[in-house]
Amino acid sequence: MTGGAAPPPALVDRVARGLAIFGGLFMLAAATMVTTSVVLRWLFTSGVKGDFEMVQIATAVAVFAFLPLCQLKRGNVFVDTFTLRTPAWFNRGLDRLWDVLYAAFALLIGWRLIVGGLDAIASRTSSMVLAIPIGWAILATGLMAFVLAGVTLVSARRLSEEPS
Repeated sequence: MTGGAAPPPALVDRVARGLAIFGGLFMLAAATMVTTSVVLRWLFTSGVKGDFEMVQIATAVAVFAFLPLCQLKRGNVFVDTFTLRTPAWFNRGLDRLWDVLYAAFALLIGWRLIVGGLDAIASRTSSMVLAIPIGWAILATGLMAFVLAGVTLVSARRLSEEPS
């Protein structure tokens, strides 16, 4: 491609960005609700009922929504103590290996979250104060873990496509 035009983002990039925006909106809603609850407690000694439950659910969903974009941007924490002086090709190979292992664990986590979410839906498990059905949030995090696994494999493939 010439002329300096960047190629359009791939589907995986758009999905990861969309999930991150979704997670950000969830956290913005949680922050707004917490602020409202604190102000209500300050003014009237009574806040938003069940605010901590909504924050817990929103935070869990948001974290899983952020992980795919974090992976694509190579934003996860890593320790390079032993690889500071190794060649770039070796480091890329090591990063690909860790990406594949990360994908395997994301699949495992996603599978178990799906199983747990379906069980929570079937047993009608809900939060204590507001009786929010939590199975749907667990199911959503499981699906996002599967997205993370796919994104992680894409990022491993992209590492192998980089020039040496």
